[in-house]
Amino acid sequence: MDVYEAVASRRAVRGFSGARIPREVLERVLSAAARSPSVANLQPWHVYVLTGMPLAELKERTAERVAAGDPGDEREYRMYPPELQSPYRERRFAAAEQRCAALGISREDKRARQEAVAANWDCFGAPAALFCYVDRGMGPAQWADLGMYLQTVMLLLRGEGLHSCPQMAWSVYRGTVAEVVSPSPGLILFCGMSIGFEDTGVRPVRIDRAPLAETVTFVGGG
Repeated sequence: MDVYEAVASRRAVRGFSGARIPREVLERVLSAAARSPSVANLQPWHVYVLTGMPLAELKERTAERVAAGDPGDEREYRMYPPELQSPYRERRFAAAEQRCAALGISREDKRARQEAVAANWDCFGAPAALFCYVDRGMGPAQWADLGMYLQTVMLLLRGEGLHSCPQMAWSVYRGTVAEVVSPSPGLILFCGMSIGFEDTGVRPVRIDRAPLAETVTFVGGG
């Protein structure tokens, strides 16, 4: 698979088969992903990978919190600005509408929407999950490094025939994740990522992207 195909085929998959992933595949991907760029080569990511019983335990503990109506832990960072401006507000709304339409969920069906969100904490059935942390003392540049690292991981997973779903939703129940992975107290959970083979019986969701002219400006000729 060439890099263009990997980029084109990568998407947030929300239905995994549960088939086991050989550990050597995950080690190969994460070893290669270490070549991701970072400012001054700080490599600020701290990654925990869960499979088997530890992942099952995390899913069970989180499901209990969700079922009890627990709204989650105090946020350590904002997922969105408090006042999301145009065109970002419209893009967020359109993405939510496209996802619900693909799942056959109407705007009025609040319960179905809640269930779709809750599926995050079952990792959509994935047999592996990655949790990416960063030191509290790091700044915006290092958080940007995390994004480049995670994108590299996701593209390498495509090269292995695997899919993924990056999930900032896991920061909502960061305390439960910490109970299982025992991170240093100096770390903040940025996001989780579900990893596995796609369940082809689950309808795929492709979210539109803005046209090039809306996000890119060419300056100069040639």
